[in-house]
Amino acid sequence: MGLEQAAEDLQQYLNSATKEQAKQTNQDDVVYNQWATFKVDDELYGIDVIRVKEVLRHSEMTPVPGAQNYVLGIINLRGNVVTVIDTRRLFGLPAVPIDDDTRIIVVEYNEQEVIGLVVDSVDEVINLPQNDVERAPSVSSDESTRRFVQGVCYYNGLLIILLDMAKMLTSITPADSEEGPSTH
Repeated sequence: MGLEQAAEDLQQYLNSATKEQAKQTNQDDVVYNQWATFKVDDELYGIDVIRVKEVLRHSEMTPVPGAQNYVLGIINLRGNVVTVIDTRRLFGLPAVPIDDDTRIIVVEYNEQEVIGLVVDSVDEVINLPQNDVERAPSVSSDESTRRFVQGVCYYNGLLIILLDMAKMLTSITPADSEEGPSTH
């Protein structure tokens, strides 16, 4: 009976190992996306890390006359002109003084153009399971911010608002403006 019991125990072990392997395989099927997180007005936001080129300390900018109020100016980044956007103004939030935590996140708009986003502080790069991202609730009547939101997700108990950079950048580029031809 000892041999039969050992064979039965081995079969039970193999069955449980197969079940455990199936669980791991299902976990491996989960798609994770990386998000660079930052804060604006004590809210945590995330943008697809693939779009982020670099993070800079806040620096002096050259103003652009006649630009939208959320355009702070331009900076020269290794020979490339980068338009810098104030996310607070873009989101309709009150201005705050620049401090040591203020950063410019340089993001890729398209192959030829990058844009800088001034944020209150940068946080970290996190991996979020794609199936944990929920559609953004339509609780805000503020269309200026809501139209940029791709979804929301909880991470370590914190709500992260995930921004759709393609929509955000497309909506603020001069090519989309409805201005008529300029008169000189």
